[in-house]
Amino acid sequence: MLGDKLKNYLHLHVLVFIAGFTAILGKLISINAIPLVWFRMLIAGILMLLFIKFSKIRLQITFKTFSKFAIAGIVVALHWITFFGAIDVSNVSITLVMFSTGAFFASFIEPIIYKRKMIWYELVFGVIVILGVSIIINAEFKYINGIVLGISSAFFSALFAVLNGKFVEKHHAATISFYEFICGVLFISIYLTFAEEGFSKQNFFLLTRNDWIYLFILASVCTAYAFIASTHIMRYISPYTVVLTYNLEIIYGIVLALLLFPLDEKMESGFYYGSLLVVGTVLANGILKNKRKRKSVKGMEIS
Repeated sequence: MLGDKLKNYLHLHVLVFIAGFTAILGKLISINAIPLVWFRMLIAGILMLLFIKFSKIRLQITFKTFSKFAIAGIVVALHWITFFGAIDVSNVSITLVMFSTGAFFASFIEPIIYKRKMIWYELVFGVIVILGVSIIINAEFKYINGIVLGISSAFFSALFAVLNGKFVEKHHAATISFYEFICGVLFISIYLTFAEEGFSKQNFFLLTRNDWIYLFILASVCTAYAFIASTHIMRYISPYTVVLTYNLEIIYGIVLALLLFPLDEKMESGFYYGSLLVVGTVLANGILKNKRKRKSVKGMEIS
């Protein structure tokens, strides 16, 4: 029998693998990024509502709180749109490496939201990440649109994570997620009402069987389930371990992409040098932050 701790660690790696597989689904689904995200958020919102009703979680919130969740819902919608848009115009490898820069956007956003001073090594690491991205751009300039969209996705992801960090202090994670998904759907619906690729398109809802299957997996396993399970995991594994382990999403995703789409994912050597620089810096940032946090905790215990 596996111990509870080992089970939770294995579960965590399954969740990280699922996160990496999200990019693969984005490649497999044939519809454009904006309709894709609309379907994803709608299906995930419905599934989250069923979970809330089954678990008897409180849904009532004030209008002021709803407004904050609505902003976060728009931000996460923009994050997913730019993420899948990056895959459409480049490939999975470019998108995932650019997405990993989100940790450094968070380093700049957190001091503003939480009103704290910026840590010196965050600035240094930020410069190194910029250097890594520059090497990738130089090696794969033909994917510049994907690089820009991938970095934009990382920014929106970091902003969303910082905003959610404030929300979970007062509200249940499932409640937050439900309102964010629904508000994201409403936001995209406004665009799709007038856009050429929107609701007026005759075959908007006439997707292939494979697209419906992939969308359901994306919305259920990769969104609703992953969100609920990651919240559960945080009760048994330290947030530092969870965050650091989630950096393996990039590796899992790129390996899967190389196996499934070898021709599309073959890159110049400069891409891999730049990627190692970016991913290595992200890991180093996580390790240093953990050490800093431990020291501050020890200092409080001594005092």
